[in-house]
Amino acid sequence: MTVITFLGAGSVVFTRELLADLLAFDELRDVTLSLHDIDPERLETAEAIAHRTADQLGVKPTITASLDRRAALHDAKYVINAIQVGMFAATKTDFEIPAKYGLRQTIGDTLGVGGIFRALRTFPVLDGIARDMREICPDAWLLNYTNPMAMNVAYLAATAPDVNAVGLCHSVYWTVHDLCELVGVPLDEVDYLGAGVNHQAWLLRWEHRGESLYPKLDELIEKDPELRRRVRMDMYQRLGWFPTETSEHSSEYVPWYLHHDSEIERLRIPVGDYLRISQDNVDEYHQVRTDVLAGRPLDLTREATEYAPQVIHSMETGTMRRIHGNVANHGYITNLPDDYAVEVPCVVDRLGVRPEYVGDLPAQCAAVNRPFVSVGELTVKAAVTGDKRMVRQAAMVDPNTSSTLTVDQIWELCDELTAAHGDLIPESLR
Repeated sequence: MTVITFLGAGSVVFTRELLADLLAFDELRDVTLSLHDIDPERLETAEAIAHRTADQLGVKPTITASLDRRAALHDAKYVINAIQVGMFAATKTDFEIPAKYGLRQTIGDTLGVGGIFRALRTFPVLDGIARDMREICPDAWLLNYTNPMAMNVAYLAATAPDVNAVGLCHSVYWTVHDLCELVGVPLDEVDYLGAGVNHQAWLLRWEHRGESLYPKLDELIEKDPELRRRVRMDMYQRLGWFPTETSEHSSEYVPWYLHHDSEIERLRIPVGDYLRISQDNVDEYHQVRTDVLAGRPLDLTREATEYAPQVIHSMETGTMRRIHGNVANHGYITNLPDDYAVEVPCVVDRLGVRPEYVGDLPAQCAAVNRPFVSVGELTVKAAVTGDKRMVRQAAMVDPNTSSTLTVDQIWELCDELTAAHGDLIPESLR
């Protein structure tokens, strides 16, 4: 029987969506779902959701739950990672301390000081997951959803290259989905290709019946001044290729926007938005827990199937699919550094996840990606070597941080964040 382990199953809304997608496949209805979380209440909630989902779908998977990660990994063939080390309290720290220095962030989970310190909190747990997988389920696939995606995948490639791992993110899919709605073309009639780094990839091809859809988008932008008041539209008009992550995310990966009050107003950038999103997630967790314990049915309607269930279904059945995955760059994008994580098209079937060659990105896109990659490379190297200076150097080369703060302020900020996160940060970097 196929065992699918959920690490961080207490992210119950995401777990509910993944379970609904998995169990909707006929071939996966009798799998074993092994749930793990370090929070007993959240684990209890996830287990109740799994049973309720199975009942509503009329299927009978085997469902287990354990606070012991090693027990949850027993016989696993697939390991879905959705952990958030430090939870909402750590996220608040990542926003509130930088804000005292005048540093603006919108999401703070991918790059910048927020992304750097989220990565440093996550790496020690990834070490433990990789170690346990080597011992307990060495042939299993680690399907990572945890941010910062690129740093986490690059860290695993550097420290655990023997572990089968791929990072899964829906940003390319939803970018194309929303753009197709905007130009009025059915998504299922469109061919597309994105490549770059996670949360800053580029839509290199976007075609309907062999014709590029970019001219249709250009016409809409020309006619609608409000459409131009978004970071992604602004970047697209200036760079010539559409970025595959939201405007909120995109604004904090470059030095051009958050440092200027006028740009925040012009492009309607919601500074600090992830604090609201995180609080909404906490509120939704409590509502879902209340609903499931009260016996109310869960909303299992899904507009699109998440990548992890598609990957698992393809590996189990041989059904070939093409997704966009995050993997170590072994020559797939030729003008970005080798070994750091890139987001590229991948073929999936019984043989696993096979990344496709892209070649050179457009020169301007690669130029924008390189500072993004440099921050991640230094953060990974800081953790691997235990060099505290490299944490500060990563922040120094971050586009948003370096355009806002002096070098002394950057070092002081990193010192304060390190102290605030305490033993969540690797001991060598404290």
